[in-house]
Amino acid sequence: IKKIDMDYGCPKANRALFGPLNKKLIVVNEGGGLLGYDVASGECEVERCDNEMEIPDLSFSHDQMTFIVACKDHTATLYDTHSMEPIKKYQSDRPINSAAMSPLMDHVILGGGQDAAAVTTTAGRSGKFEAMFYHKIYETEIGKVKGHFGPINSTSFNPDGRSFTTGSEDGYVRICHFDPEYFSYDQ
Repeated sequence: IKKIDMDYGCPKANRALFGPLNKKLIVVNEGGGLLGYDVASGECEVERCDNEMEIPDLSFSHDQMTFIVACKDHTATLYDTHSMEPIKKYQSDRPINSAAMSPLMDHVILGGGQDAAAVTTTAGRSGKFEAMFYHKIYETEIGKVKGHFGPINSTSFNPDGRSFTTGSEDGYVRICHFDPEYFSYDQ
């Protein structure tokens, strides 16, 4: 077992994923940090702090050439895996807990919503619990899918790109299948 030591006092790691060929380990943390470790040496090669709030999620594109992070500061950022430099930033009106990229379309899905502690005092609509779709290149919101009545904490595209899932604090996982019209969407 190889142990990678993170600095004492460093914010808690929320997610860690192996990069291409398992040579790099990419870690996101509660302090908004993004860290890139060399797996062989255990050394931190890249340390970025592009966000001021917690990053709860990280996911790769199907080819692992890019990855997206979701942040509580109402943004999701697309990064180049090799350089770990930001490419695109998606701005929302709510905290983002999860983000994923379509393997077929130039689309990203973001999920989040109002903090769970405040959910009981507001209606589902005002909690902003919809899954939001953005154009990956143009950074514009292209649609929303309603259904949850609690914050969305997990989003994922099916590897075939024909459906997606969302998981929420309301206790439900929703599997949504795209209509044929989705695939002819004219950007």
